[in-house]
Amino acid sequence: MALYVDVEKTFPDFRLSVQLEGEDEVVALLGSSGCGKSLTLKCIAGIEKPDIGRIVINGEVVFDSKERVNLPPQKRRVGYLFQNYALFPTMTVWNNIASVIKKPKSEKHNIVDDIIKKFGLEGVKKLYPRQISGGQQQRAALARILVSQPKILMLDEPFSALDTHLKWRMEQEVAAVLTEFDGTTVFVSHNRDEVYRLCDRIAVMHEGKVETIGAKTEIFEMPKTLTVAMMTGCKNISQAEKSGEYSVVATDWGIELKTEHPVPNTVKYVGVRAHHFKRTYELEGGENVFTCRIHKVIDEPFERVFVFSFGESMAKLQFEVSKDISAQWGDEDFTIYISPDKINCLEGG
Repeated sequence: MALYVDVEKTFPDFRLSVQLEGEDEVVALLGSSGCGKSLTLKCIAGIEKPDIGRIVINGEVVFDSKERVNLPPQKRRVGYLFQNYALFPTMTVWNNIASVIKKPKSEKHNIVDDIIKKFGLEGVKKLYPRQISGGQQQRAALARILVSQPKILMLDEPFSALDTHLKWRMEQEVAAVLTEFDGTTVFVSHNRDEVYRLCDRIAVMHEGKVETIGAKTEIFEMPKTLTVAMMTGCKNISQAEKSGEYSVVATDWGIELKTEHPVPNTVKYVGVRAHHFKRTYELEGGENVFTCRIHKVIDEPFERVFVFSFGESMAKLQFEVSKDISAQWGDEDFTIYISPDKINCLEGG
């Protein structure tokens, strides 16, 4: 196992208890601010010392509370990209990258020049971090990490400090780096779209714990808990009660839904993604066919959002559809269909 983490750390107002494994893949830690994502990275890197537990990187035990093993950060060979990139402000880009290479001067020059060319930093190599853009700073920080030949990579919200117009370009550059890197990467984010595009597996964190971990398609298509549904962008969630083996009542919406999969006895909520509704011309009363009471229509650049409720319910839902499809719909009430396979029964959490 390239990465094994099983640690606990307790603070007066917060407790981290994380179990995580990775094997030559990109694993995301997805969660809201304050859930323990960055703290987990710091424990792996050796910046924070867990109270108890064990951390193994590429077969080497770097922390074990029982065996009293706690290697310092410089001996763990972890490539850690901080949110602020942590470049040395008094060093040029060239010297920042060279500072982590422990080789003779003649070899160091060739290594640095090669990585600078690879990352397109030739024009700024003599400049200081304050003199270059956020995107250039990130490339310099990644270049410095890679020349240190880390065993694993850890990226902490790598795009949070970038302007919107730079994020897409930098995401593509980071994706190329991750593809070439021969090892495990832990990618921290609260952005579901970044995570889906860049990662293989997703660990959803909530209040200091990994609530669930799995392949990204599984996590997005079939969330099992309220937290996972919310973190993956499900906008329509109702409290729910089981009414049959394949039926559930969405109590906030005032409707009963037929499901494709058996409804678990532990169901507490039900979720439907905003783009999983379908307009139908069937009459209300068919399976999962209901009349929408339209409250508002919101135009976005390429989509139209219908804000609606079912019947007399006060709960507002969102139906998102492309403008091409909805061009002739207007803002009058209509009926919709919810496919049984698009209904997510959720546990609390």
